[in-house]
Amino acid sequence: MSDPYLWIKWLHILSATVLFGTGLGTAFHMLMTHLRGDVSVVAAATRNTVLADWLFTATSGVVQPVTGFVLINMAGFDPFESWLVLTYALYGVAGLCWLKVVRLQYRMRGLATDAVVRGEPLPTDYDKAVRLWFILGWPAFVSLMAVFALMVMKPALW
Repeated sequence: MSDPYLWIKWLHILSATVLFGTGLGTAFHMLMTHLRGDVSVVAAATRNTVLADWLFTATSGVVQPVTGFVLINMAGFDPFESWLVLTYALYGVAGLCWLKVVRLQYRMRGLATDAVVRGEPLPTDYDKAVRLWFILGWPAFVSLMAVFALMVMKPALW
C-alpha cells in the first residue's frame, strides 16, 4: 500500500476520469440546456459550466501531464516512444480546443446573462458561439478517447 508508483498511477487515472467526465458532463448539460432555449436556465448553465471547468477540468488538466511525466520516469519509459509522442500531440489538441471553448463559454455566459437582464431572447452571437463550441468539442473528445487507448495499449507506432 505504500508503493509511490501505484499512488501516482491512481492519481493519474483519477484525474483522467475527472477530466473526461467533467468535459462530457458539462458538454451534455450545456447542449441540452441550449436546445431547450430557456434564457435564464442557459445563463445559469453557462455560469456553472465555467465554474466546473476551472474547478475540475483545469486542475485535472494540470495533474495529468505532471503525474504522466512522473510515471514515465518511474516506469523507465523512453519519453520519446511513439505512443507517448502521439499522446502529447493529442493532449495538446484537446488542450488547445479547451482553451478556445472556455473563452467561448465566457462569451456565452455574458450574452445569456445580458439577455436575462434585458428580458430578451438569446442573440444570434450566442448561437454562433454555441455552434463553434460544439464543433471544437469533437476534436477534444476524440483526442482524449485516443489518449485513453494509447495509455492502455502502449502500441509501437513507428
